[in-house]
Amino acid sequence: MPPVSPPPPPPPPPSTVSSPSRPLLLLAPGAGAPSSSPWMRAWAGRLGQVGRVVPLDYPYMKAGRRMPDRLPALVAAHAAALTEARAGHDGPILLVGKSMGSRVGCHLSLDTPVSGLICLGYPLVAASNGAVRDEVLVALRTPVLFVQGTRDPLCPLDHLERVRARMTARHELHVVDGGDHSLELAGGKSAREAQEESDRAVLEAIRRFVESV
Repeated sequence: MPPVSPPPPPPPPPSTVSSPSRPLLLLAPGAGAPSSSPWMRAWAGRLGQVGRVVPLDYPYMKAGRRMPDRLPALVAAHAAALTEARAGHDGPILLVGKSMGSRVGCHLSLDTPVSGLICLGYPLVAASNGAVRDEVLVALRTPVLFVQGTRDPLCPLDHLERVRARMTARHELHVVDGGDHSLELAGGKSAREAQEESDRAVLEAIRRFVESV
């Protein structure tokens, strides 16, 4: 009896034959805490439900310095991290940033095309002198989602609304009622359930935005 050849392997499921890459989310930190901080690690984990998360740290953080570099150096470092992260990626790319990281991402998008921007606590008002830093927002051409707390002194919502009225890029706002600059609610452990519910709502707003760009 001639040998029986084994059956050919089954074809891959239809969903994996030509499915596009998951969205790439380049996650940048705020000025005071690196990607290894509990806040950044928690949000990297949540955002992993939406896309492939690549965290970055700016050179001054890696060197152990507390004072951020000047904006051009931050933008250059952000651009280098984006170039490395997007190598071989053919799906949507979004710049996600906490506070300073979101502002640097906005500046980068003026020269480097990306699919969208997600600002977690955009620092509209400078902590040092109270100046309103709105020029980059008005210049944007990339869709942007602002996630802002109502208790955030660095981005009063009435200030942000006046800026949004002047913006030409598509823009959306998700408000965290009672949230501070880190989107956290008052009350500590007693507010844990409310915080978890708030974080889920933020994540859902991000998911919808990512799917729309």
